[in-house]
Amino acid sequence: MPERNIPALRAAIAAHAPDLLADFEANWRAKIADTYDIGAAPAFLARWWGEYALARDPELDRHVRDLEERAAQTADPDKAKALLEEAAQIHGRVSLLGPGE
Repeated sequence: MPERNIPALRAAIAAHAPDLLADFEANWRAKIADTYDIGAAPAFLARWWGEYALARDPELDRHVRDLEERAAQTADPDKAKALLEEAAQIHGRVSLLGPGE
């Protein structure tokens, strides 16, 4: 993982997960650049830190997306809850990764 700041994260996305870059840039404009809301920067960084952490591990990323898709498609609320909890645990773990990990 890069240094935990927006410019370093953007550079890492551009270099190692370029398929995320357009969404990163669009979200940056919508949440911060166009609104001048620098208070939104910590939430922006947290979201994209996790997105990049998952993108670095395509198998884990596919697993999380599969859990979320299966949760959206099931009619069983208990099953959906279990699937989303598993996905949330993975999101939580990757959000704790530090620079250099």
